[in-house]
Amino acid sequence: MECRADFHCHSTASDGILSPSELVKLAYEHGVRIMALTDHDSTEGVEEARRAAEGYPDFTLIPGVEMGTDIPGGEVHVLGYFLEPGNAELQETLQRLRDSRRLRGQRMVEKLQAMGVEVTWEQVERFAGDGAVGRPHVAQALLEKGYIDNISEAFEKYIGRDGPAYADRTKLTPSEAVASIVRLGGVACLAHPRDLEDLDGVLADLKAAGLAGMEVHYKYYEEEAVKRLLDAARRFDLIPWGGSDYHGLYGEDEPFPGGMVSPLPDESIEALLRLGRERAAEKAR
Repeated sequence: MECRADFHCHSTASDGILSPSELVKLAYEHGVRIMALTDHDSTEGVEEARRAAEGYPDFTLIPGVEMGTDIPGGEVHVLGYFLEPGNAELQETLQRLRDSRRLRGQRMVEKLQAMGVEVTWEQVERFAGDGAVGRPHVAQALLEKGYIDNISEAFEKYIGRDGPAYADRTKLTPSEAVASIVRLGGVACLAHPRDLEDLDGVLADLKAAGLAGMEVHYKYYEEEAVKRLLDAARRFDLIPWGGSDYHGLYGEDEPFPGGMVSPLPDESIEALLRLGRERAAEKAR
């Protein structure tokens, strides 16, 4: 089901297949009128997306980012909205995180080669282009060489957290990521939380750090998951946001921008826009 807002999309600035301008065009064609560009550890695509958005007078682009963070035995992703790419502190943090992504990619290739899997770092670099290196680029190299039939299989067979070629990287803690986003005048949201262990414990920590919302209406989430997450959002006074998490990598069944099983309600959309205006006013003081 299409929605007029999508607060979670990726471009070639990280591991999406569309350039920022192509992504804006696709989102608009699918009925999206408010979109957040949330590339992994990168705001490099924001300026191009802003220029593209100028061609659609009724389209609003929200500059954002997705940060991967660590907890014992797992990973938590935090979305930041209304972050200005020109902020030096933000860019220093993101550069450090991108450098760690690159090193992790190299380690994964080394592990794969030690297993007899003939992928190369040059392949991964080619797929990443100028974007932040991510595991999907390693997956694309595996697909190109014929070791897998689809991107998801790469995570299941090789590079998922429990896979034989997985390598860790330097990350912030979830609370550090949230606090950093808030300190820089942004709005923080917990991404795709359905499968997190001890969700209440994570939410308690992140709420204390300044978390404003969590993804409830997320691409494949069905009614049962949405209801459970809505209950959690109410308990912690969090706004229920969401998005398609569009990459363009996952075949015909991947939802397009704005395509969530449970679309965002208008009140959630307006709540994010209102917070953005409030943070902008605070920064202007």
